[in-house]
Amino acid sequence: MADTVADSAQAPAAVRHVEETMGTVFSLDVRGGDPAAVRAALDEVVAGLHRVDEVFSTYREDSQVSRLQRGEVSVGQCDPEVAEVLELAAQAERVSDGWFSMSYQGRLDPTGIVKGWAVERAARRLAEVPGVCGVSVNGGGDVQLLGTPEPQRPWRVGVSDPLRPGGLAAVVSAAGVRELSVATSGTAERGAHIVDPRTGRSAVTDLVAVTVVGPRLTWADCWATAAFAMGSREGLAWLESLPDVEALLITAGDEVRCTAGLAARLG
Repeated sequence: MADTVADSAQAPAAVRHVEETMGTVFSLDVRGGDPAAVRAALDEVVAGLHRVDEVFSTYREDSQVSRLQRGEVSVGQCDPEVAEVLELAAQAERVSDGWFSMSYQGRLDPTGIVKGWAVERAARRLAEVPGVCGVSVNGGGDVQLLGTPEPQRPWRVGVSDPLRPGGLAAVVSAAGVRELSVATSGTAERGAHIVDPRTGRSAVTDLVAVTVVGPRLTWADCWATAAFAMGSREGLAWLESLPDVEALLITAGDEVRCTAGLAARLG
């Protein structure tokens, strides 16, 4: 779980919105731009998030993904976004050597990538509004940041400490970059929900949380999930091999392990 914070002194006008969908809460924060134009874009983005839930939910019998799983429709008969997400998920499977998977118990289940992809897409749409200088979209604790909330002040994201409720394990800063995402996978919020794709059962590792920092939330979300399933040693080594990726791993024994470049992103 992560919380976005920005210093408020002399900040551009902020338009914020909170929406419940996809089984979680989305917090959207847009800085700068004409408020009416921003609100119109927010309406479009919120409708898009609900549409994502309708299309991709594995809990809805009538969703396109559920119908695709049952063989009632082809990918070509689904919304174009379905093919896009399935291709991204296939790419994540290849990069992670199968530790990220878009199937669960033999059934098509791309939900491991959908939320991060939807959050990133929403943030980029809001950033297109003329005059907008900064965007933060937080979907259930996974955050996509674009631009800055105000001149000379970066977005900052607090990463919750899974072993100390209410505490922070770290604060990630977007200083010096135009886009940054923070994604966490772990057991603190939802229990043992991460599956080891090689056994089909809950992943049993020495980790309680993996936080990944990178430019795009679509990938950061996937990499956090894959690394958690790998465990701390293999997960850390793999994350170190990925370009433009930093990470913080916390073990059940309260040991903190970090990629070599993470320190540059803290503050």
